[in-house]
Amino acid sequence: MKLNFNFKKESPIPKAQLKTTLLNGGRKTTRQREEIFKLFQDSTGHRSLAQIHALVSKKIPRIGYTTVYRTMKLLTELGLAAQRKFADGETRYEPISGQEHHDHFICVGCGKIIEFEDDALETLQKRIAERYRFQTLHHRLELYGRCADCGARGRRSKRKA
Repeated sequence: MKLNFNFKKESPIPKAQLKTTLLNGGRKTTRQREEIFKLFQDSTGHRSLAQIHALVSKKIPRIGYTTVYRTMKLLTELGLAAQRKFADGETRYEPISGQEHHDHFICVGCGKIIEFEDDALETLQKRIAERYRFQTLHHRLELYGRCADCGARGRRSKRKA
């Protein structure tokens, strides 16, 4: 299944914040880390390591896959990137730029990923956790189904049959 992406672009984290976060975490800032971070922040969608590496390789041709892997792992540890796994099992990364928590609709037909936020849903989840005296540390909601385009294609093909 090929995944397509549909989401709103958040404003990127300034490069200065990367330096501050790295230094506060006891890590060095390097030109390669800064470039990976910048290109990752400016990209759209949920990117795999291979996609991030291909993007960075255009700017730094000799950069190794391991360098990209380690940098993305570090960005995740520092809270500047989020790791996601959807139905296809491939690890993807999305930038975290002070955005609110969001959830995902994933189309099983075309692989489109639609991000959404819903305050009422978040409030309901908190109320349910309180009812069961459960302290939620984090959560992920992924809803799998068919997007409007795939649903329409399915209805059209049924009519023709």
